[in-house]
Amino acid sequence: MSTADRMNPASSLRTAVAWDAVRSALEGLAKETGRDAFDVVDLGGGTGGFAVALARLGHRVTVVDPSPDALAALERRVAEAGVGGAVRAAQGDLSTAFDVVDPESADAVLCHGVLEFADDPAEGCRTAARLLRPGGLASVLAANRPAVVLARALSGHVAEALAALRDPAGRFGAHDPVPRRFAEAELRGLLESAGLAVLAVHGVRIFADLVPGAGAADPAPGNATVRELLELESAACARPEFLPMATQLHVLAARDAARPV
Repeated sequence: MSTADRMNPASSLRTAVAWDAVRSALEGLAKETGRDAFDVVDLGGGTGGFAVALARLGHRVTVVDPSPDALAALERRVAEAGVGGAVRAAQGDLSTAFDVVDPESADAVLCHGVLEFADDPAEGCRTAARLLRPGGLASVLAANRPAVVLARALSGHVAEALAALRDPAGRFGAHDPVPRRFAEAELRGLLESAGLAVLAVHGVRIFADLVPGAGAADPAPGNATVRELLELESAACARPEFLPMATQLHVLAARDAARPV
């Protein structure tokens, strides 16, 4: 696989749906505003999979992440991609975001795989909203509670499926690496309470984690199974009947310009 393929979120079963939604939303914002480039904050952006891709589209991205190792890897990836002037790395997390990024300084905020680990998810949503300029976009990706019940049952761990069904946080046991998961209504409620208007909800990894070996498959251009799965995920991601099956939920929301946050 080429370097370009490895750095392209559209080529990955884990990121393609969210990436397509973010890219399309920014294209729509460009048409509305007449601007070609936007300021993006990627909370918990890690090694910069989305940041580099966004920088290649001409956007300015600040990646906020608590891990020095992840930020070091980000800087290497940025240098390799030749977008050093467009990506800034800042060490921090949801609780310290305003130490490194000003309120109302972003046209878009990404918060992917962060709320599950936040001490206070509601406060995390408020932080994302406060970073946005009025009318700005928020992209939130979080673990889906109903899906873990199905996944544990299909893998033969029926007791764990029952535990996840009964647990308010959607955890299947003490060894579960994910502190909490969210049902769609809960995630919508958190964002709406933070002053964000939900625009769309997508299912991420509806089928990919159910197809044997697909989760570990290298999405090389010649891999027909991965190409077909990417097409299937894209076709099903916005259909409500498939959302409970998705390993993650992706929510696209906008800051309500008429409502203070």
